[in-house]
Amino acid sequence: MRSKSVTTDIPARLDDLRWSRFHLLLLIALGISWILDGLEVTIVGAMGGVLQDHRTLGLSPAQIGAIASFYITGAVSGALVFGWLTDRFGRRKIFFLTLTCYLLGAAASACAWNFLSFAAFRLLTGIGIGGEYAAVNSAIDELMPARLRGRLNLAINGTYWLGAALGAGATIILLNPARFPVDTGWRLGFGIGAILGLGVILLRNFVPESPRWLITHGHQQAANAAMADIEHRTGVLSTSGHRTLTLHPCKTFGFLPIIEIILDIYRARSILVVVLMAAQAFLYNALFFTYALVLVRFYHIPAPRAGFFLLPLAAGNFLGPLVLGRFFDTIGRKAMISTTYAVSGILLLATGYMFAIGLFTATTQTIAWSAIFFFASAAASAAYLTASEVFPLEMRAMAIAIFYAFGTGIGGIAAPVLFGQLIGTGSRWNIFGGYGLAALLMEAAAIVTLFLGVNAQNKSLEDIAPPMSQSKPL
Repeated sequence: MRSKSVTTDIPARLDDLRWSRFHLLLLIALGISWILDGLEVTIVGAMGGVLQDHRTLGLSPAQIGAIASFYITGAVSGALVFGWLTDRFGRRKIFFLTLTCYLLGAAASACAWNFLSFAAFRLLTGIGIGGEYAAVNSAIDELMPARLRGRLNLAINGTYWLGAALGAGATIILLNPARFPVDTGWRLGFGIGAILGLGVILLRNFVPESPRWLITHGHQQAANAAMADIEHRTGVLSTSGHRTLTLHPCKTFGFLPIIEIILDIYRARSILVVVLMAAQAFLYNALFFTYALVLVRFYHIPAPRAGFFLLPLAAGNFLGPLVLGRFFDTIGRKAMISTTYAVSGILLLATGYMFAIGLFTATTQTIAWSAIFFFASAAASAAYLTASEVFPLEMRAMAIAIFYAFGTGIGGIAAPVLFGQLIGTGSRWNIFGGYGLAALLMEAAAIVTLFLGVNAQNKSLEDIAPPMSQSKPL
């Protein structure tokens, strides 16, 4: 049931804030989620061989693969469940809960004693990480000034690869039997994530609830207090003259209005986000989850050394959003998204052909992959940015969750299965065919963006997609 109408200038005041220490601490407290995800995925991948040792968990290759599936399943289900809860109960409450799930899962993983216990703990870890995506992305978009939202969102998503690099570096030390016993090093690896998570819980006490969420859900007094506190922290005195909007707050919003918005009112935007998510997920999983297999099979790199090649790949992935991010706020979303997708596809096709005809060494192949990831990482981050800013506030977390789940499902199932089979044939040309498919999807996404893209740069979230509570009751 809607309450009486409320006129507010909170969105305009948030967008007019100057960059401050408050925003920096906010990014650190919320953005570390991506570092934790990169750390978890990399550590598990690097420890596959060790976990098969009878002195550790003694897992079979099939069980190692199943562990990854449990983590992905947890991430997808966590995103969907916590996405709904985030829109229902607020950003702040839920990102404490999701981080707690992650912390418990990571700590428990370090204490696993067999396959079933390890699988259950990885599922819990994935649930926490998936929930983080929905809750944290919502909070970041709603608390950051509109003029900086694009570059900050891309930079934060790119920090996933800092976690990947940290995980790769840590496993080099922790899995060295000269330093740690075989059954100790891998457990310490999971302990790193738990320790980081514990520190982040303390940091998140600093993060306020989104005033935008509060005002649309009927908590006007709390919204004004939160906004005043943010202005105090940033050293900005509230002044009159801000643009206002009139809302009809509602405590809850049902599933039917959300479905109507996705399938009817914003059908074109939904198609856009689905295409962007699917294309980037297929490319990433086609390359990232098979790079070690390619290095071992075609370049004869010893399996234990394959992890070293992750570091330049992580560098390309991290630098891309960091360097290109500002252009998403200046040149514009539509132009930059279509360009990064198109360039990624062209580079993939070109380097795939050179791989097929045998022009690369292991080193030059890695450099080529890093160049692709420089652009593809910005493209992938922009897909998540698009999902988080082109739908109304009251369903923002749920929209992020739905499209994240879709992208993760496509990337986590289709691409690894297809490329595993292609690599198994031993034919470079067969693998090139797979690269060609991924490149085609990226080019298709670039074209779709030209027609359906939304130039959201420097615009208030409420101008991009009016809140559901801005409509008058029928």
